Amino acid sequence: MKGNKLMPQCGFSNNVIQILNILGVSYETVDILQDQELRQGVKEYSNWPTIPQVYINGEFIGGSDIMIELYQNGELQQIVEVALAS
Repeated sequence: MKGNKLMPQCGFSNNVIQILNILGVSYETVDILQDQELRQGVKEYSNWPTIPQVYINGEFIGGSDIMIELYQNGELQQIVEVALAS
C-alpha cells in the first residue's frame, strides 16, 4: 500500500484500511513508497498493475475496488472467516 495502516498515503489505500478495520482483523501493511523495486516487484508477482494489493493467507485478493465490492456483497467476510479458521 501507499503509506501504512496508521497513515495511508492515498484514498485507495485508505479504503482498504477502513474495510479491514471494520472487519476487526489483524493485518500488516508494507509501504511500497519506500522501495521502488518492491513496488514494481509486487505488481509483477500479482500481475496486477495498481496499489494497494491485498493478500489473505498469501493469496492475492485484489485492490481497493475489489475489496469494496467483496465487502459490500458479503464475500470478504466469508474469505476472512475461512482464513481465520485455517
